[in-house]
Amino acid sequence: MQNFSSNGIEIIYYDEGEGEPVFLIHGFASNANINWIFPGWFKVLNEAGYRVIALDNRGHGNSEKLYDPNLYSSITMAEDVRRLMDHLGILKAYVMGYSMGARIASYLCLNHPERVKAVILGGLGLGLIKGVPGTLAIADGLESEEPEKLTDPQAIAFRRFADQTKSDRLALAACIRESRSTIKEEEVKKIYHPTLVAVGTEDDVAGDMTALVDILPNGEAWPIPRRDHMKAVGDRIYKQGVIEFLSRQSG
Repeated sequence: MQNFSSNGIEIIYYDEGEGEPVFLIHGFASNANINWIFPGWFKVLNEAGYRVIALDNRGHGNSEKLYDPNLYSSITMAEDVRRLMDHLGILKAYVMGYSMGARIASYLCLNHPERVKAVILGGLGLGLIKGVPGTLAIADGLESEEPEKLTDPQAIAFRRFADQTKSDRLALAACIRESRSTIKEEEVKKIYHPTLVAVGTEDDVAGDMTALVDILPNGEAWPIPRRDHMKAVGDRIYKQGVIEFLSRQSG
C-alpha cells in the first residue's frame, strides 16, 4: 500500500507485478481490497503478465475522507486516476472500472483519451447514460441515525455494507450525492477505445448492457451468467472475458 497527493488529496494505491499496466477503479462504497485484491483480480492479471495498479477512490478505503459532495464528481475522480498515472510515470494503460468505477473510467476516456489503450466497463450498462435509481435513498440511508427504520432495499443493502466494512458513512453519502452524474449519449459516442462491457445477467442496477454496446463505437458485450451486481465482481467468467479481451488488444 502506497500513497500520493492528488491535488492535495491523499490517495492510497496498490501496485504489483510487471508488464503492461492495468488500472483498476472500484465501485461505490467498496475499496481496492474488497473490489480487486480479495476477489483475486491482482493474482489473475499478474499471472497473465500485467502490472496491476488499483487505488482507493477519495472518500473510500484508506484514502482521504471528504464531506463536500462537490468534491466527488466523476470527472474529479477521473483526474485522481490521471494524476496517479502521472505520479507513476505511466503514459498509457488499460483501464477497468466497476459500477461507479466504470463511470470514472468513461470520463478518463473522454477527457484524456490518449492515456487509455482500452477500457473495461464492469457492472454498468445503459445506467451510464440514464443514471442509477435510488441514489438519494442510499445517501439518506447512510446518514440515518436509525438504520433499523430504513425501508428502501438498496438503502438497507448499502448501509449494511458500509457498516460491515467500517467505512466512513458520511463521506460515502457525500460521494453518492454527486458521483453518479450521467454522461450524455453524444459523449459516449466519443469513447472510441476498444471497450468491453461486462454485466451480470441478473444485475438489476447496471442497466441494459446491449443498449450501451450499441452506442459505443468499439463496444462489445460480455454477459456474466447468473450473477447480480454484487456477485459478478469476482466471477471467473468475468475474469476470463477480461483476460481474453486484453490479450486481443496486446496482440
